[in-house]
Amino acid sequence: MVIARTNNFTCSDPGQQVIKNDILELDLNRIVVAACTPKIHEPTYRAVLMEAGLSPYFFEMVNLREHCSFVHQENKVKATEKAKRLILAGINRSRELENIPRKEIPITRACLIVGAGIAGMNAALDLANQGTQVFLIEKEATIGGKMAQLDRIFPTDDCGI
Repeated sequence: MVIARTNNFTCSDPGQQVIKNDILELDLNRIVVAACTPKIHEPTYRAVLMEAGLSPYFFEMVNLREHCSFVHQENKVKATEKAKRLILAGINRSRELENIPRKEIPITRACLIVGAGIAGMNAALDLANQGTQVFLIEKEATIGGKMAQLDRIFPTDDCGI
């Protein structure tokens, strides 16, 4: 089944509900939205597909605002023709979309810090205090970098060794 709808505010909650209802009631398997920038709205539409039980990867967004409306403000005919071509391209692309299975891979929170100077030791302490396992390596025989060469440390005048 193919369906086309016109909506001024597709990204609004009612507009999203229309898409969700169409997926559920009409058994749609691909969605193409021709509207604003995907940078802001694409995650919203992908979430709608997921709520309707459709893979979020079966969504294609055509950016008419930046690619047509903004760049061809002085020539509406040219903007409209370009929009039609972009929408057709989006529809054709959507036919080729495939589901990408989601994988969860277990990780161990750990960090390798190279260099046991002041910055390296500070970073190691900060990460360790946040519960991250830290591996601190130093090429020299002693830690501390340049600090190990100092007798006293400003401003507390503590011993630097």
